[in-house]
Amino acid sequence: MTERLYYTNEMTVGRAQIVRCTEEQDGRYAIELDQTLFHPQGGGQPADTGWIAGVAVEDVIQRDENIMHILARSLVKGEVDIQIDAAVRDLHSRWHTAGHLIGYAGERFGWRPVKAHHWPGEGRITFIPGEEGAAPSADMFKDLIDGWQSEKLTRNVEMNEGRRKVWFGNLPAYLCGGTHVSDLSKLGEVEISNVKQKKGQLIVSYRVL
Repeated sequence: MTERLYYTNEMTVGRAQIVRCTEEQDGRYAIELDQTLFHPQGGGQPADTGWIAGVAVEDVIQRDENIMHILARSLVKGEVDIQIDAAVRDLHSRWHTAGHLIGYAGERFGWRPVKAHHWPGEGRITFIPGEEGAAPSADMFKDLIDGWQSEKLTRNVEMNEGRRKVWFGNLPAYLCGGTHVSDLSKLGEVEISNVKQKKGQLIVSYRVL
C-alpha cells in the first residue's frame, strides 16, 4: 500500500523507493513507490503533475490501495527524488477548497452535496434537496463564501483509522482525500457562475480567479 504523504504535509519535494515498474498496454510505464507526494486523479480532483528521478509524470492513478505514477520510460528499483509541480498543486487545491465552501453554503440553504467536480474551468457541485430545499441564488452563495474568506479560516486535518477528515475553522468536517489551501486567505476570489435546478437537483457552477 502506498503511503500518501500529501494527506498530512505539504512538501513538494522528497525521496521515495521505487517498489515496482511495469509496462502498460499503451507502452508507458507504471511506477509504484513506497510513499508519494502525488495526488492521483479522483475525488473530483485532477492528478498532480511533476517528476520522478527527473522524468515527467504523465498521469497518477489509484489501483486498489496503491498509487501508480505513469511515465514515458521505465525506471529501476531504488531510491529516487520525487517532486510535484507546486503551481499545479496550488491551482488544484484552490479549486477543491472552493468546492468545499460551496458545499457548506448549500447545506446552509437546505441542500445536500452529492457530487463534486473540482477541475479548473469545469467546477461544479451537485446537490439534492434536504428538509427545505429552497433554491438559493448565486449572490446568496457568494455572500456566505466571502464571509468565511474574510475570517481567513484555517484548514484542519484529522486521520482516524485511515479515514481523513478536512474542515475549515468551525465549519463541518468532510471525509476527503484531496488537497486544499492552508487557510482561506490563500484561496483567491470564488465566482459563482451559474445556479440551476434540473430533475430535482441543484447544480452550482463556479470559477476561482
